[in-house]
Amino acid sequence: MSKNTDVKLRNQLIYQIFVRNFSEEGTFQAVRAQLDRIRELGTDIVYLMPIHPIGKIARKGALGSPYAISDYRAVNPEFGTLEDFRELVDDIHSHDMKCIIDVVYNHTSPDSVLSREHPEWFFHRPDGSFGNRVGDWTDIIDLDYSNKELWKYQIETLCYWAELVDGFRCDVAPLIPIEFWLEARKAVEKVREGCIWLSESVEPEFITYLRSQGLTALSDSEVYQAFDICYDYDVYGEFVSVLNGSTPLERFIEAINRQETIFPANYVKLRFLENHDQTRAAFLIPDEAVLRSLTAFMFFQKGTAFVYAGQEYEVSHLPSLFDKDTVDYNTGKDISGLIKKLSAIKKEPVFAEGSYKVASHSGSHIIASYNFKGKTALGVFPLKSSPALINVDMPDGFYQNELDGEKVEIFRGMLPSKGKAVIILSDNS
Repeated sequence: MSKNTDVKLRNQLIYQIFVRNFSEEGTFQAVRAQLDRIRELGTDIVYLMPIHPIGKIARKGALGSPYAISDYRAVNPEFGTLEDFRELVDDIHSHDMKCIIDVVYNHTSPDSVLSREHPEWFFHRPDGSFGNRVGDWTDIIDLDYSNKELWKYQIETLCYWAELVDGFRCDVAPLIPIEFWLEARKAVEKVREGCIWLSESVEPEFITYLRSQGLTALSDSEVYQAFDICYDYDVYGEFVSVLNGSTPLERFIEAINRQETIFPANYVKLRFLENHDQTRAAFLIPDEAVLRSLTAFMFFQKGTAFVYAGQEYEVSHLPSLFDKDTVDYNTGKDISGLIKKLSAIKKEPVFAEGSYKVASHSGSHIIASYNFKGKTALGVFPLKSSPALINVDMPDGFYQNELDGEKVEIFRGMLPSKGKAVIILSDNS
């Protein structure tokens, strides 16, 4: 784990934006118009998906993927100018939020600046042509990190952007040598002290596959040497399997509890229900009550909470990465108030400092708790709306559900669940 990772990142909320589809205009200026609302949710960090120009050769769709970058040192003119971007970041800062941007360092578009000026910095097929190591990524070509001149260029680029932004979300970071990331972090820290490093760590199956091909594939434990936050993909597969009924809840619970023992004490996980690569939560969890319950659990989990733009309105359609596909916020639903409440609860120190454990009840409820110096946080999160009596490790008495202010009684170690989430904060210090 990076030695200077601040565990207070576990108290924070990241809000993800794909500028193209965030608004009809698809511009930096249009994002600025929504910052009051975003901050009101309790957002601490605004994460912008790639802001750079997109290649034209081998594009997928009409506009191409933002992850097929042609120039790391420029901004996408479809979004606005560099000055527009600076104004957006300044405005994010004026709203008392930080800004992180996507770093896509495994590959570029086939017609990138680097492919023209430094073809020797790329992976080449046996016939000498550009290529990529992952078959379905047909719109990109892979960089080759055996060339130290590439390291120098990439780190200089990071330092340039670090003059403006507060951190980086690094796309498929485990595919790049950890030595590069360690050197990059050290250099950037001189420019942006306390820079936030978020790794899109990858699924266990993907790591196994890449290693079988003789390729770099870092585990979360390796990635944590250089990064503050890792994606939750080591347990996300079990979570989806629970929702579709193919895996018992207990298996997911075991995977979460395992994180407490296999990672360093100051590990920070990114806790999400959805992101730009995964099915929208409202589609995956069509039961409104269960969706609200699991949203509460996501915030309660040990780590940084994460919301993808539109999640607060229960948007069920996942926007395309390759075409104009504006998020339709007019769903008739709005859980912004719930997210705001959960974000406020998450600021309690116990969520950053406490020991964390999770259990299950009859495959229908998740029970999670923190303990730290006499302070306790208890959460009960139903996956079904049917009532149940839940065994909990809390003294008998009356407590307040922090989510709605209602009184909750624990009697003889049992808490009655009425099909909605309960969060209790107790201080016996």
